[in-house]
Amino acid sequence: MNKSEVIQTIRDIGVIPVVRAESTDLAIQVVEAIQAGGLDVLEVTMTVPGAIDVIAKLASTLNECVIGAGTVLDPETARKCIDAGAQFIVSPALNLETIACCRELDVAVMPGALTPTEIVSAWQAGADFVKVFPAGAMGGASYIKSLKAPLPQIELVPTGGVTLANAASFIEAGAVAVGVGADLVNTKAVRAGQPEKITNAARAFIEAVRNARMRSVPGAVATGSP
Repeated sequence: MNKSEVIQTIRDIGVIPVVRAESTDLAIQVVEAIQAGGLDVLEVTMTVPGAIDVIAKLASTLNECVIGAGTVLDPETARKCIDAGAQFIVSPALNLETIACCRELDVAVMPGALTPTEIVSAWQAGADFVKVFPAGAMGGASYIKSLKAPLPQIELVPTGGVTLANAASFIEAGAVAVGVGADLVNTKAVRAGQPEKITNAARAFIEAVRNARMRSVPGAVATGSP
């Protein structure tokens, strides 16, 4: 996929699993369970041991999956991830050099920001999406709604504290997508030999986003995988 296709896929699906795991093997098993649930977008964080190798392996085997790199704090790491096959770059914070690097390499970038000033700065620097983190600690969906009122043109992806119970409220508040961690990326389920729990959660998140979009825009046909 090219950059515009990656961006549109993220918009369409509306859920970005944030993969954190204690080992490479565990991360790959989690990813396989997520994809089995119909989620073809995922973010592998740099906190995963051997994260860049994990990205490279996934990029070479999951041709239909959009693979991103998360917790990317500098342009040097961004380049390594992109070389390994990452199709979008995510950060918990705003680093202008990382945004510039991704723009130079024509790769989608989602820097983290929290305040209106940071969010506007990220957008003006060329961010394709802005990750609002930690969204839950700032009041959740109500904070996103407050931000979208003066900033309707900025595509926000709340992350941190997103659960199946509140994912719909974030979408209804105006988020283009949500980043989901532990409530979806359940490493304990894999270790217990129950990857189907992750697969079922993936399906549930897709459904929650689809239904929220249909409620937000009467008559609209929601997109995303079944």
